[in-house]
Amino acid sequence: MNMKYGALALGALLAGSAAAKEELNIYIWSEYTEPELTKAFEEKYDCKVIETNYENCEEMVAKLQAGGLSQYDMVFPSDYILPSMIQLGLLEELDHSKIPNIKNLTDTFTSPGFDPGNTYSVAYQWGTVGLIYNTEKFGKIDSWKAILEADDSTRFSLFDSEREMTGIALTYLGYSMNTTNKKELMEAAQLLIKAKKKKGYSGFDANVGGFSKVQAGTLDMSFCYSGDAFANFKENDHLSYAIPKEGTAAWCDSMCITKKAPNKELAYKYINFILDAKNGAQLSNYIAFATPNKASLPLIDKELIENPSIYPDAATEKKLEFILDAGANTAMYGELWKMIKTR
Repeated sequence: MNMKYGALALGALLAGSAAAKEELNIYIWSEYTEPELTKAFEEKYDCKVIETNYENCEEMVAKLQAGGLSQYDMVFPSDYILPSMIQLGLLEELDHSKIPNIKNLTDTFTSPGFDPGNTYSVAYQWGTVGLIYNTEKFGKIDSWKAILEADDSTRFSLFDSEREMTGIALTYLGYSMNTTNKKELMEAAQLLIKAKKKKGYSGFDANVGGFSKVQAGTLDMSFCYSGDAFANFKENDHLSYAIPKEGTAAWCDSMCITKKAPNKELAYKYINFILDAKNGAQLSNYIAFATPNKASLPLIDKELIENPSIYPDAATEKKLEFILDAGANTAMYGELWKMIKTR
């Protein structure tokens, strides 16, 4: 064989082999994976993980309904929206025999109310929504009043998350986050609309947007997920995170396989990989959210496991509320949110 053409043929063969490498397409919240862990998974299964991000659950569901079901293998929805996704036929029913590490889930996330029997989902991370603020200006804050009834000198943003933002307003008013009482919902809406009229109001921020602005000094306070705060605190000793005394939203994001996933078998491997004790701890130690993995708890960094804002004490837990699927009232919540954002 001509050596030149033999080398070309070998190169083409290798290129073809590389192109054939399996891919796992995940649709996930931004800044929600651990790079070294992703690399370890790719090396173990000789594959490539392709990550696409979204900033809220409603955006994610709309993308799936618009053709994303056959584009993504996995999604990571929050608890409240899971029942709707199941009803819409967006998720694959899980085969637990392919996820032996599912046994590592804590009792709280074994057969949760939003997905009895873990039929369609397996918990990924959990946490709370709190208040991120500049301690040099405010000292210590312990109430949602500081932002929901801010004075005109306070620069702040509201949370671009339909159910969580509405739910926090309801909690501050003494109501359940999951109320369907129209009078209570209207009170919450009016509270948020009134907050928008304050001189220091700057708009709605999603996910890490508000935190980034408080970090940069362009805002004094905003809403924030617990892990997003603690993942950045070492560089920001003038910031603090509070779970206000009125209570707040607890949430759980789960790993799910889409109904038309191109690579379901690799998705199963990813779920089981994350549920490994060591891998689960590595993930939570990096992004600073709470793990739902009981086997990982002994491996969690001391500064995290002993922090009550990440792993709340019993008294605080009693004031946490998971947001539930609104069911037949979903449209009512949607209309309320539209009114809040446009007035």
